[in-house]
Amino acid sequence: MEGKPKTFSARLVRWAVELVLVFVGVYAAFWLNNYQQHRQEAKRRDQILASIERTLRQGIESGKINAAQEEQQAAEFQRALGASEMPPLHSFVFTTDYNPGDFATLLQSGGIELLDVETLTALRNDESVIRWGLSRMAHYQKLSDELIVPNLDQEISFFYDPTTRKLRKRFEMYPEALQATVKFAHELDRTHTELLKRIQAERQP
Repeated sequence: MEGKPKTFSARLVRWAVELVLVFVGVYAAFWLNNYQQHRQEAKRRDQILASIERTLRQGIESGKINAAQEEQQAAEFQRALGASEMPPLHSFVFTTDYNPGDFATLLQSGGIELLDVETLTALRNDESVIRWGLSRMAHYQKLSDELIVPNLDQEISFFYDPTTRKLRKRFEMYPEALQATVKFAHELDRTHTELLKRIQAERQP
């Protein structure tokens, strides 16, 4: 009779040890799974940020070159216009490889869950400037296609009043378009640079 309590006590200890081992095993598996998931998310997050950073660097570099050319072109036309030289008009063309679906794809691929709120805000601000700018460029290109392109073979007096040597009213959009292009380039440089700084800050360990 005296052995029974010892047997029960031994079983109780064994059950307790087994329970602890099961708990430790489950907890370890849970922790390992969370750790691996966190590592995968961190890797995916850094891949997204690295891709955006690479694109931004290229955009900023080429944008500065384009902005300088556009600024020179607009300044030269404005100078000639102010000097009553009646500078010739050319077709206004603005091309871009921007695809609005790229931003949506980025967010759908997990970016919206992985990136910091500040980075997402900077991304949306940058895209907003791009969309607004492209809308303006499309507007001026449409006017150019309708008013300037069909009349490029006309005499200069078609575009200017020979008496005042100023642009006729319907062609005043041309210097506006040149200035809008310069403004767009500067706005892009500003928002691209802000976004790049935000991404670099988020990528810091």
